[in-house]
Amino acid sequence: MAVTHFPATGEDNPPSHAGLMTPEQARDPDYFPGFAVAVPLGIQHVLAMFVSNLTPPIIVAGAAGFGFGSPDPSALIYMIQMSMIFAGIATLLQTIGLGPIGARLPIVQGTSFAFLPVMIPIVAGHGVAAMAELTTAAIFGGLFHTALSFFVGRIRFALPPMVTGLVVVMIGLSLMRIGVVYAAGGVPAQGTAAYGAGTSWLLAGVVVVVTLLLSFFARGIWSTAAVLLGLVAGYVVAAAMGKVSLGAVAGAGWVVVPTPFHFGFSVSVAAILGFVMMGFISAIESIGGVSAICENTAGRSATDRELIGATCADGVGTALAATFGAMPNTSFSQNIGLIAITGVMSRHVVTVGAVFLILCGLLPKVGALITTIPIEVLGGGVIVMFGMVASAAVSILSGVEWSQRNMLIFGVALSVSVGLELEPASVAHLPETLKIIATSGVLPAALIAVVLNLVVPGRGRSH
Repeated sequence: MAVTHFPATGEDNPPSHAGLMTPEQARDPDYFPGFAVAVPLGIQHVLAMFVSNLTPPIIVAGAAGFGFGSPDPSALIYMIQMSMIFAGIATLLQTIGLGPIGARLPIVQGTSFAFLPVMIPIVAGHGVAAMAELTTAAIFGGLFHTALSFFVGRIRFALPPMVTGLVVVMIGLSLMRIGVVYAAGGVPAQGTAAYGAGTSWLLAGVVVVVTLLLSFFARGIWSTAAVLLGLVAGYVVAAAMGKVSLGAVAGAGWVVVPTPFHFGFSVSVAAILGFVMMGFISAIESIGGVSAICENTAGRSATDRELIGATCADGVGTALAATFGAMPNTSFSQNIGLIAITGVMSRHVVTVGAVFLILCGLLPKVGALITTIPIEVLGGGVIVMFGMVASAAVSILSGVEWSQRNMLIFGVALSVSVGLELEPASVAHLPETLKIIATSGVLPAALIAVVLNLVVPGRGRSH
């Protein structure tokens, strides 16, 4: 699940670039507006997704035990670089395409939040060694996702807004604790006097306040990149307080070369099953993104070719990224909103942004600089992003007809999934594979809701 962050809109904030071309050109994915327009708009797309793209690998590394503040940040730096490189490559698959792969639309790809509830239990406390199981499972999940893309139209009936909205709710609920832990000082500080100190919450608060002010009152790129600029503000305050060390930057190399199976290859049935099951949700998310772009900007419905191509690129992008040690990919909804604001649907604009993202990913010093961000500062940004995930769920669920049937299905699925996540010891006697699935929050919610929605009479009313 990508974090949704839409720039401020209104009559006083009209599309500033669409006016340079005719309405037909602005709605044409194949039209190239020239580099004078494409370069700034492409970079703006990168700024809109930059923080969200890097947050999942940082969270996974932190859960595994080699995150911020670890003695050797090299593995985290590598993951950050690969997240940029393969988000760019996956975006190129969408915009340029390769055979049946790609929608040939301005779709920005990035690392997915949706898989975090599945990934965290796999790596929790197991260090870098656990990354072999995770990336191997992501490869299998990506391949399954690719195969699923050719049947995606046939399974949409099983995932109405009530089900997908519940899944997004569970993603948000599963991750919110992470933001608070980070803001209070991070996992290394837990159990010490430093945890929850006023200075920690001050830094997180600066990020939240600056992000909100820019989102509400700024215009253009200042609003689009609000989370990123909020992190910059928190970083500056932290540096003034002496909480920033640039030692990792000095020790990082200048160029990184992606290496296949960087973390090794290790098969875990539980991990693979988790990734395969999440592939259903990710596929539907891609369909929603493509439909939104075509309907809101082009004024038409998405074609079957575009839907299949977009979902296929999701799966191929995920498998390819995992092969080189990166996280699963998905389409980013904040960039869909950005297209609606600018009024420019050119896929070549997003291609320019993807190239810029790949260039950043090839420079390890960029990743090293990101690892110098104090965990409290990152916590402020994470609080905002995961709050937006929950807000996106409310938006999805607002279109559901809340009959007694739907309320019961939603309530039972929510109650069981949240309860199991809060009390994992309640299923301690299950096999390890089922234990991971049962306590992930997202997967039991999806399974219960899908099954009940299919077997309980009156299914049509849940749409």
